[in-house]
Amino acid sequence: MIRLLRGEFTKLLATRLPLWTLVSAALCGGGLTGLLALIGPENATPPLPGLDTPEGVGIVVGMSGLLLFVPALIGTIAVTGEYRHRTIGTTFLTVPKRGRVLAAKLVVFGALGAVYGLVSSLFAGLAVVAGAAARGSELGVPLGDLAALLARLALAAAVYMVLGVAIGALARNQLLAVGIVLGYFYFLEHVLMIVPGVNVIHPFLPGGATAALTDFTFLSDAIAEQLPIAAASTTTPLVGALVLLGYAALAAWLAIAIPLRRDLR
Repeated sequence: MIRLLRGEFTKLLATRLPLWTLVSAALCGGGLTGLLALIGPENATPPLPGLDTPEGVGIVVGMSGLLLFVPALIGTIAVTGEYRHRTIGTTFLTVPKRGRVLAAKLVVFGALGAVYGLVSSLFAGLAVVAGAAARGSELGVPLGDLAALLARLALAAAVYMVLGVAIGALARNQLLAVGIVLGYFYFLEHVLMIVPGVNVIHPFLPGGATAALTDFTFLSDAIAEQLPIAAASTTTPLVGALVLLGYAALAAWLAIAIPLRRDLR
C-alpha cells in the first residue's frame, strides 16, 4: 500500500493539478473574502454587520464556504479524467486490486484537499485582517477564534475533495459527475431548503452540516426572509463535522466497493 500511495503522489505531482489547486485555493479564499472586507459588509444592500462585530466577521469569512464546490470539482475532474483518457485501465492492470487503487486515490486527494483548505483558509484570514486594517476597523473576534473558524473551513474543504473523488469514481463520466456536483450544490439542496417540512433534514445534508461546522447560516436566513417559511435549523459545529466526515466515509466506501463489480468501458 505504501508503494501504491507513493505512486499516486508521484503521478499527481507530475501534473499541473497541484499548482492549479493552490491557485484556486488562494483565489477562492482570499478573493471573495478580501473583496467583501474592503467594501465593508455594512455597505451592502441591505447593510450587514461590520467587521467590528463577530457576526460581520462570520459572514465575510463564511462566504468562502459557498465556494466549497471547487475542491469537490477538482477531485471529480481528476478521477473522471483518468477514465476519460483510459489511463485508469493501465493502473488497474498494474495493480489488479481496484479497491487498493481507489483507496490510495482517496488518501492522496484527501491530502490535496487538506492543502487546498489550509491555503484557502490562510488567504481568507489574511484578507479579512487586511481588509479590517485598511478600513481602520477593529476585528470583531479574537485571532484565536478566527483561526478556529478557518480551521473548520479547511476541514470542510478536505471532506469536499474526498466527496468529489468518490462521485467521480462512481459516475466515471466526466460530464455526468460535474453535473451531479454542480446540480446538487447549486440546485437540489437549495430546493430542499425551501420545501416546508422537508427542510427539517437540512442540518443533516452536506450543506447544512457545513453551515453548522462554519457557523454560517446567512444563506438559509436570507431565504427564510424572502419566503414564508421558517429558517432551516442547524446543529452544533461538532455534529456538523461528524456528519460531513460520515458522508466522506460513506462516499469513500461506495467508491471502493461499487467499481470492483463493473467493467471498464
